[in-house]
Amino acid sequence: MEKIKQLQQMIDESKHIVFFGGAGVSTESHIPDFRSTDGLYHQTYKYPPEVMVSHSFYRDHTKEFFDFYKNKMIFLEAKPNKAHLKLVELEKAGKLDAIVTQNIDGLHQAAGSKNVFELHGSVHRNYCTKCHKFYDVNYVVNTEDIPYCEDCGGIIKPDVVLYEEGLDGAVMQGAIEAIAGADMLIIGGTSLVVYPAAGMIDYFRGKNLVVLNRDATSRDKQADLCITDPIGEVLGKIQV
Repeated sequence: MEKIKQLQQMIDESKHIVFFGGAGVSTESHIPDFRSTDGLYHQTYKYPPEVMVSHSFYRDHTKEFFDFYKNKMIFLEAKPNKAHLKLVELEKAGKLDAIVTQNIDGLHQAAGSKNVFELHGSVHRNYCTKCHKFYDVNYVVNTEDIPYCEDCGGIIKPDVVLYEEGLDGAVMQGAIEAIAGADMLIIGGTSLVVYPAAGMIDYFRGKNLVVLNRDATSRDKQADLCITDPIGEVLGKIQV
């Protein structure tokens, strides 16, 4: 409880909080993460999962890409958890400036958060690679095998950043500016091993750096506070 009190005090005295989150934020919504023992990267497939979510695999093995993507990357039944909901409260109270997320599940927006920088895109946005017509996630999920554009017949691609692809420059810039302007940075549910996303932490110049993560991270020594309990449980105890 002492650490929760400490976190509460830091939040109370902060006016420009930024939350930087990863897969661990959504595990309490029953979306599996990647690197834990029962995570995606520890399961056995015909190809390594990292290969199956790469641009070249999408290009060269499109049907197998979509089989994997639809079964293992989309969780439409998932609901926002206490962590997502508390961040909405903090934003409405004028204390949270932005959320920077590596997740593609859209749960922050589903909870009601407005200023969200999705570094790796979202399963909810899909575009025709030829004419750029927009398609929602249901169109992709309900298509057998490869989803094709109704208008021009082009292949539809999810607006998610695959391995071998670069991050969106405008999203990166917005996230960096938010972190640079923060007086408190809360890192939650991320192992901080995926770059360039993890490198954005270096732009933080504020007072309080907090790490909420089950396992140790490379930033723990720099942090003013580290808590290893589930993020939803921790943030659920915070008063706004």
